[in-house]
Amino acid sequence: MRAILLIPAFIVLATAGLTQSASSAAAVEAPVVAPAADLKWADLDPAGAPGVKVATLWGDIAKGPFGAIFQLPAGFVAPLHMHTHEMKLVIVSGTYIQAPDGKPEWRLGPGSYLLQPGGDYRHTTRCDPAAPCIFFVESDGPFDLKPVAKPSDAQP
Repeated sequence: MRAILLIPAFIVLATAGLTQSASSAAAVEAPVVAPAADLKWADLDPAGAPGVKVATLWGDIAKGPFGAIFQLPAGFVAPLHMHTHEMKLVIVSGTYIQAPDGKPEWRLGPGSYLLQPGGDYRHTTRCDPAAPCIFFVESDGPFDLKPVAKPSDAQP
């Protein structure tokens, strides 16, 4: 509950700072405010992300640089995959779990930060079943989710 109460303050700080850096040509003359109750949640449609919701704060998640809040359902699992672009994540609530291919997983709780490489960084993503995972994401390119088949998954 405490983490959910922190969302409005976090959103104001994130959007104000990120909007400034995203639009260096135009100075921000007034705060950008996005109370949690006013966020517009939408389904994230890429294959492998059923039930995932996203609230875009700035930019265009499908076309270019963006800042957004993601929500993974409790118990969500995304099998081995990659993303084209680097992403910066800050966990707001829940326990976000990531495992680089063939390596031990990380369990990140509220306040944790992750700089996730783009390109050939293969990993799995999960949300602990105890509660949904809410986290802020910033990227300099569009969001994508590119599933990776393990050699044992390939058909003969």
